[in-house]
Amino acid sequence: MKAVTWHGKRDIRVEEVSDPFIKEPTDAVIRVTTTAICGSDLHLYELMGPFLNEGDILGHETMGVVEEVGADVAHIEPGDRVVIPFNISCGHCDMCGRGLFAQCDTTQVRDRGMGAALFGYTSLYGAVPGGQAEYLRVPQAQFGPIKVPDGPPDERFVYLSDVLPTAWQAVRYADIPDVGTVAVFGLGPIGQMCARIAKHLGHWVVGIDGVPERLEMARRHGVRVVDASEVDDVPGAVRELTGGRGPDSVIDAVGMEAHGSPVAKITQTITGLLPDMIAAPLMTTAGVDRMAALHQCIDTVRRGGTISISGVYGGMADPMPMLRMFDKGVTLRMGQAHVRRWTNDLLPLVVDESDPLGVMDLATHRLPLEQAPHGYEIFQKKQDGAIKVLLDPAPQAPLTAAP
Repeated sequence: MKAVTWHGKRDIRVEEVSDPFIKEPTDAVIRVTTTAICGSDLHLYELMGPFLNEGDILGHETMGVVEEVGADVAHIEPGDRVVIPFNISCGHCDMCGRGLFAQCDTTQVRDRGMGAALFGYTSLYGAVPGGQAEYLRVPQAQFGPIKVPDGPPDERFVYLSDVLPTAWQAVRYADIPDVGTVAVFGLGPIGQMCARIAKHLGHWVVGIDGVPERLEMARRHGVRVVDASEVDDVPGAVRELTGGRGPDSVIDAVGMEAHGSPVAKITQTITGLLPDMIAAPLMTTAGVDRMAALHQCIDTVRRGGTISISGVYGGMADPMPMLRMFDKGVTLRMGQAHVRRWTNDLLPLVVDESDPLGVMDLATHRLPLEQAPHGYEIFQKKQDGAIKVLLDPAPQAPLTAAP
């Protein structure tokens, strides 16, 4: 089959790899119909090379049609249309019982001290082959896959894999009071959906970004925006919109590659050029994140407010303004999205023909799988109006038999 594989910093290729097959009775194999490039995939493209091996298959936002299931998989069968959560969880361990599916005891990557395994996301999260491919083996398929109805286009459902549950959790974690205010920093795919979900739930929302196309998309959905490229003091501008005190809640949908962090950007660049044996331990013991957005979130939120972090960070010793946070009495909530925890909340909104969250107005590009390198480049460089890139695997011959 064809798959998107990693070969080095900014070196993404589409090449022939071995077909997946059932290895465990809890596995399934799906034929991928749509897969997406996530903002966190750009961290692999740019920075996280020390934890990747040449030829690793990328991608964790995937949906398709079931081809085959293992003996212990009962809730889906061949021919079913399914969305695959980006985190791999069993559904029956203690962590899953608490709704903490991103911390699944069964798939935790304990030798790395990390949480549940993820599709297509480095050795830190299990080195599980990803879904930017024609076919995908799905471990823990007795629980993970989300069955969706036939008929509506993939764009209506594919975001259940990551974007929608990540945004929904970010809004829930933000603990916005009834008729409260929230500022969303970063209007990429997650930030767009955070803003729309918060607005759908009745909150007043302001979105912050500096990319014209992102600002315009947010405006289309009734979100008040602040253009960070035209404002010297972003926290001050947001506070001004909220009577001087700041919003009740702030969502950081930016993460480790925020603009406005020149020293950390240099550190990231140098780290990305180091040999893996040096760079990997550096990244797990040092502060390599660009923290400007998070620092602005801390400055922006009102006293006693809540900051919800959905943007991915990768450093282990990043400096934080602890005095400022303590003095303001700020609450922080964060973490990988517990995808299946939010499925029942999201499915009715996704199947609603009125499209209350505007899921049909998010993808800006749909490309053949073979054009994935171009998709990564325009997304990373914010070119050609790229906000969300979907990939379309070409039909292939039936899977080869397992060896």
